[in-house]
Amino acid sequence: MSRDPLDILQTVFGYPAFRPLQGEIIAAVTAGEDRLAIMPTGAGKSLCYQIPAIARPGTGLVISPLVALMHDQVRALKAAGVSCAAVTGDTSVDERMAAFRALDDGTLDLLYVAPERATMPEFQDRISRAQLALIAIDEAHCVSEWGHDFRPDYRQLRPLADRFPGVPRIGLTATADKVTQEDIAHQLGISEAQVVVAGFDRPNIIYTVQEGAARTNQMLNWLEDRRGRSGIVYAPTRAKVDAFSAQLVKQGFNARAYHAGLTHPERRDAQEMFVTADDLIMVATVAFGMGIDKPDVRFVAHMALPKSIEAYYQETGRAGRDGAPAETLMLWGAADVARARSQIDEGYAEGAESDKQRVDHQKLSALTAFAASAACRRIALLTYFGEPAPAPCGNCDNCLNPPELTDVSEDAVKLLSAVYRTGQRFGLGHVAAVLAGDANDRAVNLGHTDLGVFGLTPDKDMKDWRPVQQQLVAMDALRADARHGGISLGPAARDILRGETKVTVGPQPETRKRRRRRGGADLPSLSAADGALFEALRGLRKEIAAAQNVPAYVVFNDATLQEMAAAQPADLDAMGRISGVGAMKLERFGAQFLDAIRQHVRG
Repeated sequence: MSRDPLDILQTVFGYPAFRPLQGEIIAAVTAGEDRLAIMPTGAGKSLCYQIPAIARPGTGLVISPLVALMHDQVRALKAAGVSCAAVTGDTSVDERMAAFRALDDGTLDLLYVAPERATMPEFQDRISRAQLALIAIDEAHCVSEWGHDFRPDYRQLRPLADRFPGVPRIGLTATADKVTQEDIAHQLGISEAQVVVAGFDRPNIIYTVQEGAARTNQMLNWLEDRRGRSGIVYAPTRAKVDAFSAQLVKQGFNARAYHAGLTHPERRDAQEMFVTADDLIMVATVAFGMGIDKPDVRFVAHMALPKSIEAYYQETGRAGRDGAPAETLMLWGAADVARARSQIDEGYAEGAESDKQRVDHQKLSALTAFAASAACRRIALLTYFGEPAPAPCGNCDNCLNPPELTDVSEDAVKLLSAVYRTGQRFGLGHVAAVLAGDANDRAVNLGHTDLGVFGLTPDKDMKDWRPVQQQLVAMDALRADARHGGISLGPAARDILRGETKVTVGPQPETRKRRRRRGGADLPSLSAADGALFEALRGLRKEIAAAQNVPAYVVFNDATLQEMAAAQPADLDAMGRISGVGAMKLERFGAQFLDAIRQHVRG
């Protein structure tokens, strides 16, 4: 007999109601139906399999490639009184045997494993003797070669699920465009009618993108305003990770480095510190972040262009999972685009472009257009994922600080013409010198002083041309060779040269006026007095978490503390009505937080 999912939501997890589409998905899986759920990070994907697993007889098998996520979720679930376990390479023999005994006894609500273990014959034989409540496949985009993180092991999960007819299967991901969604459903044996797209909007996140003119200083200045908050800074190389994390420590920040060049114990310790601390900045390559179930990350920043819009969406989605205000910053430049195009083309024979290579180029073009756009960032993200264009969000850099655009179409034609006339193999410096009429030895020896474009713009130098080049690269009208620095015409150049496409640029980042943002890391919806109470509650949470050796969010997340500070419950009944305070947490922590609130109110 199944338990009521809404009762589980309220008594175990402490939330008063389901989020949009969450209840529909949970009801369907609890009733034994399959689903593929496309839901943004922070929309409550995990509850879509956790609640049905608790509600249905048997054990919910959760397959995930993310070891850290499994252990984080197990810690949080146990704190809420749920019987669960993760069996990974880090699990001791005693813990593994205890998990399997609970599985055999039917007392285990959830069992987390990696896809490699799930497809082992001996493991499948073991679970075939148990009663399964459901099979959940997290990070389901990994099953599709069109996704941004294809993993061959995931292709073996459908045969596993097919061994258990009548057991509902649910795939979950935050990042999949329409083509990838269709492929995931096909690969997992889920019908098109069972695909649920909950939307990709993360309204609590402020998106900001800037040209990286002086990236280290720009990032340091941005982080200074967010000192004392937890966040992630992605850097493109291990060397940059090490250098920038050391610089942050020198500036007095609590910061650590994370990349694949560190030893396993070093990575484990850094990750553990990030999960448990509420003020640590993790400087990392993209090797970090997947599976970090930390809800109170207040910002995510990129020091270079990410791999794709899907990767950008997933990486920035690690901020503000608790629903409280969060921020992002991306710094980028034309060199990033050139490097990315070169990486896409590596390993392919010249003139033999594959379907995958062509798709990757299209994804890069979409990302650079997003980065260079002067329009609402949220509209660009949502339309990319196939959602109808919403109204401008009023909560991204281009909405909060609308750039004053300048039409540079005439200059763009001149630059493209000069690139073409000089042979499409020189860098911007040489092309700008030709346009300026600089009769240097190189220009003379190459015969470029005889070209019609020589001296066409004597009043402009390279710094004047850089934003025009940047925009042309974003439009794929110019392409740069990452190894040699030469620039050449891209496919979009023809329409610009014909006057059929306009080119505009905004002011450089240091000239843009800043307007007070609507949201942010300082939880601005609280009054000054309530903000002081919020900080006091954070301090209490930190003490409790340290004493119990658990991450701070396992006690309560930021959004729950924010609601406590604003509502200031007077008794345990009122405390129990705060979102995120379930029955178990009310019993364990309620009295301490109630005392802290009373002391603050008394002054």
